[in-house]
Amino acid sequence: MNAAPKSHPPLHRHAVTKPGQAWTPRHNIWLIALSVTIATFMEVLDTSIANVALPHIAGGLGATQDESTWVLTSYLVANAIVLPISAWLSTVFGRKRFYMGCVVLFTASSVMCGLASSLSMLVFFRVLQGAGGGGLGPSEQGILADTFVPAKRGMAFAIYGMAVILAPAIGPALGGWITDHYSWRWLFFINIPAGLLSLTLTYHMIQDPPYLIKERRKHRRTGLRIDFLGLLLVATFLGPLQVMLDRGEEDNWFGSHLITTLAVVAAVSLVLLVWRELVARRPVVDIRLFRNRTFALAILLMFIMGYVMYGSLVLMPQYVQVMLGWSAERAGMVLSPGGLTLMLLMPLVGFLVGKVDARVLIASGFVLSMLALYHMTGLDAQIDYRNAVMMRIYMNLGLALLFVPLNTIAYTDIPAHKNDDVSSMINLARNIGGSVGIALSSAVIVTRSQVHQHNLVMHTTGYDLNLHNFTAQLAKLLQERGLSAAGALTQAYGRLYQGLELQAFTMAYIDAFYLMALLSAAMVPLVLLMKRSNPGRGMVVG
Repeated sequence: MNAAPKSHPPLHRHAVTKPGQAWTPRHNIWLIALSVTIATFMEVLDTSIANVALPHIAGGLGATQDESTWVLTSYLVANAIVLPISAWLSTVFGRKRFYMGCVVLFTASSVMCGLASSLSMLVFFRVLQGAGGGGLGPSEQGILADTFVPAKRGMAFAIYGMAVILAPAIGPALGGWITDHYSWRWLFFINIPAGLLSLTLTYHMIQDPPYLIKERRKHRRTGLRIDFLGLLLVATFLGPLQVMLDRGEEDNWFGSHLITTLAVVAAVSLVLLVWRELVARRPVVDIRLFRNRTFALAILLMFIMGYVMYGSLVLMPQYVQVMLGWSAERAGMVLSPGGLTLMLLMPLVGFLVGKVDARVLIASGFVLSMLALYHMTGLDAQIDYRNAVMMRIYMNLGLALLFVPLNTIAYTDIPAHKNDDVSSMINLARNIGGSVGIALSSAVIVTRSQVHQHNLVMHTTGYDLNLHNFTAQLAKLLQERGLSAAGALTQAYGRLYQGLELQAFTMAYIDAFYLMALLSAAMVPLVLLMKRSNPGRGMVVG
């Protein structure tokens, strides 16, 4: 009897646990991708959309500006704690149930945030919102990894990438517009229709793959053994770490007893967490995955990408708004064309992942990011809107080449039943990298601006003829507008100092961009240590 002719499997089928065993989702894989992307987009949007509304929130709830920052911190802390344990929770409860539960919690707490009558109530429901949102990204990525064959994961992660990278880019501009035209409460109410739509589509479209069903049944037979110590250590590591990063600059970093204590608690908890998860029979976080060199490097590179992406995402609008006096809406619009660039590039990069060695794309992404950041070191106080937009577009060219290949290559050489663990840790690496990027960039600006201001003052003396002529001419102009001679001279020196301060801060922003450029350049050699990927098959061959 002649052997049956070989045929290529459908695009929505792939091996799950055993050679020859395949799983076929019941619904169209692209509709599945759309279903799980909606809620994730809204969750990532909520990490940045409330930033510009803090003064309005503080005024509306009778709180101080400093107290209102807990609206952001509480969300990020809860989000960070849930991220690494979402894989374990998916295994225990089933990924579909866990994802739907996260959507329900996120949507319901969004309603309560919008209805909050006090700051303490708002912070409480932001904690619940962050906990629900923390499980959405990893679960979606795990669903996409199981639904799409490895050769097509690039396109799936491109859809996911558009949500994750575009949302924080448009968040500040959208938040400012909603706050100005309606109320800060609508920042939370807009999650309601997206949450209901996502919940409906998920219920009808998503199903757990066979290996997850098998794992859940195994838990039921053997009993649910919860690693309480592991859960506690995750919370005591990521909770204090996130608070420290978010409030460190405001509290003078290690000059504050609170920040120092949080740093010690986080460091000790990390050491104990690694030990605990290596000896636990059913660890909450599978640390053993870091034995895979390609996975470990993918996590490190994703951390640096998060640092560069969120650090640069915050600095440019911050500079033009705070230092140059642009409106919040116009400063936010600096990011929008770059977001559109990402939307156009992501599908192309997703296609290339199936055709080109992922290492080539990742290395190219870091090189382009380095060049874009080096271009940003040409920043000056005379920058116009077009140049600011182009700087962000150049930056996004590199980011587009990083996000999808890094997410794709992280799954290579990893068993299918560990997909959720990979998704959790790579999302955590990006988020923590972003928090570190924002915190460290802010610290660089504060410290380096002081250094530059000192140096400029040291070189600014009354014996400088150019300086003397400048202040004399400025004082003369002010006198012509009706000021006395003494008052005009005082204002002239005041404006001179303002200009000097602006130059010092501009140089500090340049230092922050330069540091990011160096970090991007340093990542390129590390890409060579990853195993060579086999384009089109999604597996590692060397």
